[in-house]
Amino acid sequence: MKIVVSRSDRHPNCPWQVRLDQHVVSFRSESEARAFVATLQKRLQAPHSFSLDAWPASAESASRH
Repeated sequence: MKIVVSRSDRHPNCPWQVRLDQHVVSFRSESEARAFVATLQKRLQAPHSFSLDAWPASAESASRH
């Protein structure tokens, strides 16, 4: 995922934006934008466990595997 913090003139009340690939989130200050990015990066780098039991099986998904 590409994450970019930049200034924007599109929203005068929220002149900073964080672009996450094609998705854009606007912020009132650079510090808010950078805090968001720091939190996001910590969450992305955190260990994740995946359990098949956590997802309900459906006939459609079961037939594809």
